[in-house]
Amino acid sequence: MELTPSSVKIWAQKNNIKTITDYSLLVTDYDIFIVADYGKILPKEIINMPKYGTLNVHPSLLPKFRGPSPIQSFILNDDKKTGVTIILMDEQVDHGPVVIISNLKSQISNLSYKELEEKLAETGGELLVKTIPDWINGKIKPEEQKHNEATFTKKITKEDGLIKPDDSPELIMKKVLAFTPWPGAYFLAEKNGKQMRIIITDVEIKKNKLIIKKIKPEGKKEMPLNDFYREIIGRYLKMDQI
Repeated sequence: MELTPSSVKIWAQKNNIKTITDYSLLVTDYDIFIVADYGKILPKEIINMPKYGTLNVHPSLLPKFRGPSPIQSFILNDDKKTGVTIILMDEQVDHGPVVIISNLKSQISNLSYKELEEKLAETGGELLVKTIPDWINGKIKPEEQKHNEATFTKKITKEDGLIKPDDSPELIMKKVLAFTPWPGAYFLAEKNGKQMRIIITDVEIKKNKLIIKKIKPEGKKEMPLNDFYREIIGRYLKMDQI
């Protein structure tokens, strides 16, 4: 419960890089701002402050999947292609003109949110390093997005992870991939008269059937599904009987 700086600020302090956490301290002698995974709308005064503007690194092929959950939405939508877009920011969410766009070329099927996030972050970092020199030297002309083709994502909530009785095996698997590690794809089971969340952590599909391999009951560690059944049965039988 202690207020601590972000991992970015800790890294910057260790490497003697100046950090600013109060807008009132900002001055107008900056060349460029870079925004990645910020999650809030910056005021126009901040966006337009640097000499070469503010670039945003976004983990989707804009204008598709604008908003706060592009990676989860990509997985749930079962798209086959994704990548990173660097835009010149304006005051609207993921709306500014495209500076450069790059498809993710590595295998992306059946990746969890965390795995895909890491691949996109690495691609975005490499793309940014290559792009900044050309951008500040005027070699890149930004192009307006096709706003009529835009799709939008929403903020993920805990309720989004709930598995419903009519969910197909394919949809359940997508939820497990998209919502790992948070909020988790889960179903509800009754224990001592209360509803308990059972998070599914590992699944596969064989012959059009969902095979649940591992789960994480609320308040417990991850375990194979068979161990969970064993624990339930063990309440009624001696452990050496099962």
